[in-house]
Amino acid sequence: MKWNYFFMLATVFVGFLIFGFSENVKGPAMPRIQADFELDAFQIGTLLSFNSIAYLLACTFTAYLTRKFGIKIMSAASFGFMALSGVFIYLSTTYSGLAGAYFFMYVGNGMLEIVLAILSARLFVKNTGMMMNLAHFFYGLSSIAAPMLASGLMNLSVGGILLDWRGMYLIIMLLSLVPMIPALASRFPAYDHQAENRLPLRTLMRDPVIWLIVLILSFGVISEMSVGGWLVNFLEKAYGWSNADASQMLSVFFLFFTFSRLFLGPVTDRIGFTMSLIIFGGLSAALTFIALLIGESGAILLAAAGIGIAPVYPTVMAMIARRYKENSDIAITFVVTLMGVGTVAGNFIIGAIIAGISRMVVQQAGAETGIVRGMQAGYAFIGFCALVCALFSFVLYVYLRRQKEVI
Repeated sequence: MKWNYFFMLATVFVGFLIFGFSENVKGPAMPRIQADFELDAFQIGTLLSFNSIAYLLACTFTAYLTRKFGIKIMSAASFGFMALSGVFIYLSTTYSGLAGAYFFMYVGNGMLEIVLAILSARLFVKNTGMMMNLAHFFYGLSSIAAPMLASGLMNLSVGGILLDWRGMYLIIMLLSLVPMIPALASRFPAYDHQAENRLPLRTLMRDPVIWLIVLILSFGVISEMSVGGWLVNFLEKAYGWSNADASQMLSVFFLFFTFSRLFLGPVTDRIGFTMSLIIFGGLSAALTFIALLIGESGAILLAAAGIGIAPVYPTVMAMIARRYKENSDIAITFVVTLMGVGTVAGNFIIGAIIAGISRMVVQQAGAETGIVRGMQAGYAFIGFCALVCALFSFVLYVYLRRQKEVI
């Protein structure tokens, strides 16, 4: 029994490690991809949004397949999808080919996120906030190393051949085969123990709380995930940093991000999940806006914003596990699926803001100033999303307090 629990924990923790690598090596890679395929900011935003659609698609069917085939098979399948995507990315020679490979990878990512969320909700029945943040700490741990590792691998030559971004993705994504071992060795909790108290989706959708949770998580995740895709690009284009230096700053962001989840997890249990979301979302927004106002010397505050945004996702998952105990898989699937719609729109908007503002300013002040102002405007939207996350958390707090159901 103890070994089985260890294998399940290993599946969750190592799964989040792989998740962090797969999500956050794209920061250093994006400028190289942009140069190789001669893409503008809007096309990069479109690429990221297109892949969010794949992620969204995976969220719509994973819970059903998990109920039908079990978490063991679905977790192994998601790791397999991600490993295979590394091969496809390596072989891509056109923009459309890369988009297809990314689409495949994000299907695996979406499957993995749902599986890990369902498993975490079933495993972490005590100290939920702390354990959810601890699980997501491993995501942050690999996210710290991901930008530096990606930057190093892209500049590494093997047999006289430069790995570049294609070889880097191949190596990173093949690591997904490692957590398949504890996943296949585990005996996961049965699904039907929750059946007698289950609610239909229509009933769940009539709860105003679930819709507020969707809005909170959507804006929080847009803010969180956008940093991985845009911070390196922002520092290179707006401040003229090298790829290595910009990647180091992204690693610093994930350093703050990771240890925030480790140390603030117990705080969420103590002060309450809803109040935590208000405080943390507001802190991330404030640090982002202050950093942009200060300019290049305030770049460290862009990294420090990770302290605030990091606990948002695991805290929302803990809130769902607490409020919807017998229906966590339905609630998680519903929330994460709609969150996926938000991330699709978020990447489109950021790319459109950068491209639009850049074109406007170029006509008045020149190309260099146009790029800087465009990147600043696009990054300001990331801070705005964190602010909106905090505002909807406040609305949720007021609603739950009136109902005497504050979580």
